[in-house]
Order: sequence, then structure tokens, then C-alpha cells
Amino acid sequence: MKKKNLVSRRSTLKGLTMAGAFAFLKPGLASSVEASEDKMGCGDMVGNSEVRKTIFNKVAQTPLVDTHEHLVEEKLRVNPGKGDLDDWTLLLKQYFDSEVSSAGMGQKDYDKFFSADYDPIRKWQILKPYWRFVKNTGYGRAVRITFKRLYDVDDLNDITIAKIQNSYEKTRKKGFYKYILKDICNIHSCQVNSLSSLITESAQPELLMQDLSILDMILSPGSEKLSKPAGIKVKNLSDWHKVIDWWFGRYARYAVAIKSQHAYYRDIDYERVSQQEAEGAFRKTISKQQVTAQEKKLLEDHIFWYAVDKASANNLPVKLHTGYYAGHNYMTLARVVKNPASAAQLCKLGPDKKFVFMHICYPYYEQIITVAKHFSNAYIDMCWAWIINPVAAKDFLKKYIVAAPANKVLTFGGDYLCVEPVIGHAAIARMGISLALSELVEDGFITLSDAMELIDPIMHENAKTIFNIEQKQKVVMKGGWA
Repeated sequence: MKKKNLVSRRSTLKGLTMAGAFAFLKPGLASSVEASEDKMGCGDMVGNSEVRKTIFNKVAQTPLVDTHEHLVEEKLRVNPGKGDLDDWTLLLKQYFDSEVSSAGMGQKDYDKFFSADYDPIRKWQILKPYWRFVKNTGYGRAVRITFKRLYDVDDLNDITIAKIQNSYEKTRKKGFYKYILKDICNIHSCQVNSLSSLITESAQPELLMQDLSILDMILSPGSEKLSKPAGIKVKNLSDWHKVIDWWFGRYARYAVAIKSQHAYYRDIDYERVSQQEAEGAFRKTISKQQVTAQEKKLLEDHIFWYAVDKASANNLPVKLHTGYYAGHNYMTLARVVKNPASAAQLCKLGPDKKFVFMHICYPYYEQIITVAKHFSNAYIDMCWAWIINPVAAKDFLKKYIVAAPANKVLTFGGDYLCVEPVIGHAAIARMGISLALSELVEDGFITLSDAMELIDPIMHENAKTIFNIEQKQKVVMKGGWA
């Protein structure tokens, strides 16, 4: 997934205070069934039984730990760069843009719709022919719920676009990240995987906790982007090890996990490869010589396990992308189908490592449940899954709860670059969690007390334990990025 331009033209509203910008929003937690349904933002509660009232109300009031985002720093949204996209369409740029492309929007219209130089109000006419076909997908629902709860707009149409644009401009004020994540979404903390650097020294480190990315360590051996900050001249594989050691030495104390989305490029079937076996391929790579596919795999496998071993030594879980690809018209499904088997092999090769397999390996979520059921070091993260396919995600959670230990599932991660759509995604997740638990009770697989007992663990307690969140927050708040 490549980083996109995030911000562009806007009309600055002078003299607008934070209170004024957020005056039309309704802060506070739900305290009744009706308020709970409104907080979820997904329409009426399905059914009206006491079981559903009890579960929906509890889920609505329970904090979430958000285990996966790509959020840019707030300052980049409040003060965007010249020429960066900065209007209401920015909130549709990630994921939903692939939906409209899949629905038939051509490249010329796509470029105009996401242009920083095209009138924001006129952009609606480009989207209008496709809107009714995509607004009910998970990506579409997340956008609609966000517009409703943040801008008080029920739907996109000729009349409401001006209000959406005006509200978009009013909302982007200093402090709006905390307002959205804490006050609106009731999110305890987020875990951010930066797409522009290995890790971001966030200005809000307690709220925007950080993964340490190992992707460039694997994909770009010898890169000055990594070696220059470490002050190391890379001549051989031992030097590259020292570079990796420097990054872990500098950031492991603050990071909550290491993260790799290498599955976008290849299978995750990493084998244990010795330094001696990988040295030749490394020297060829840094001297710009051609390497064979086999040599490339040997080197990548070696670096992967070197980084994973460093993570384990620092008590950091290993987050790995599995399943569906962002974007459109390029996914290699023949490779994706292998992810669960490769995940199981990783668990065997690293029995002392803690692997977090992300996105429920959609669409192969039945298979990834078996990995978590069988291996004590396998954990499953539902991040992104609720908007890829909300019904499948709900079914996954139902099946997971009756098949695998409930302390190894993580139920929410927005997976966004922009903070606003997290509102819609979190609402869909809360509804899905509520439905999954309610249906299990109604079908007789668990009792109501069983369901209520699971809510806190799956929504926030598991994440706090797996990622040692409270201790990490103490460290980063005590010493900053020292």
C-alpha cells in the first residue's frame, strides 16, 4: 500500500474557536439503549429482546483499543502542504476510492475527483452516478456514518455536499484527533503504522502509539534511509544487522509491536536462513548486481527472522498483514490463499514469538481461526475487516469465540490515514460485536453472562495485555522520545 497525498486546497474560516467548530457534535457516552444505537450509528438495533438491549448497551459504552491505523500527525492535517488534497473527498481517498474504481469510475474522472485543484462542490457530480451502488458496502457505510455523526448529514446529494465541505473545514482544528478518537469514538488509544517512516515520533504518543515497521529492513537492504540515522556505513550483512540493532535500540522501548505488510509482495513463508547463506545475496544487492528469485528470498527470509528475533528479545509482538489487498485490479489471490498455512509454519518455526495475524486473513478467515486455535503464539486482529465485509467479520467473531481462546482476538483497528472515517468504522465494529454476541446467546451457544464477560477482554483488555500498553504509555510519557 503506497502513501497517498493527504491534504490540499481549503477555505480558512477566521476566528473559529475549537468550541465553535465542535458545537454541533454530541459528546458523551451512551447511557440508554436508544443512545447506544445512536452512538453505533448503524441504524436501528436488530430486534428488541432483553438480550440485545443488554449487550448493545454494554458494547456501546465499552472503550475500544484501536490496534491498527496509518494516521498522519495532526499537524499535517491542520496545516496541509501546498497542493495537497484538502477537501471532503480526502475522507474517501482510502479504500472507498477503490470501491468506486471497481464500480466503473474511469481514471480521468478519478483523477479529477481527487484533484486538489478541482472545485469540491462540483466533485459530487463525478461521484453521483456510482454512489447508490457503493454506499452500502462496508467502505461506503463507514463514510456515511462518519458524515452523519460528524457533520449531521444523512446522505450525499446535490444539497448536502456544500454542508459536508463546510463542516469538513470547520472540524480540522488543533485537538480534533483527540476529540474524534476519545470523545466521539471512545477509543482508549491507537497503534499507528507509519507509511512514511519506520516509526513516527508522535506529538501525541500516549494516544497515537507506534509500531516499528520492519518492511524497509527487508525490502531495502543497505538503504541509506535506514543506515544514515544510525551513522553506519553498510558494506556487508553484519553491518546491516548493526543498522537493525540501532533502530531497535532507539525505539523498541516505545514501540508496541513490529509490523510488516510484506505479504503485498510475496508469500509469508519465511524460512530460517543463516547469515552465511544470505551473505552472497546481500553483497550482490548492495553492489546493484542481479540476484535470482531464490537468492532474493534467502536474503528476505534471513532479515525477517533477524528482525523478529530482535522483537522477541524486546518483548514486542510481530504484526503481519494477511489476506485481502488494498487497492484494485492487482490482487494475487493464489498467493493470499496460502497465508494461513504459512502463518502456521511461522508459529512452528518461532514458538517463543508472538505473531499477530491481521485483517482475519479475509476471505480465508475460517482457516486463520484454526491457526489461533492450534498455536499458543498465534493471535488474530480484526483490524480493517469490519469495512472489508461487515457480515463476514461478524460471522468470523461468532465462529472464533466458540472455536479459539478469547484472549487471543483483537476486535478493532480502523486502518485509516485520515482520522475522521474511524468514526464510521468503529460504529460498524460496535454493531458487529453486539450482533455476534447476541446471536451466540440467542442460538444457545453461550449464556448472556458469558457474553457480557467477554466484552471487556475482546474490546480492550486483550490489546492492553498483548501489547503491554499501559507500561509503554508510562515510558513514552515519562521521558518523551529521549
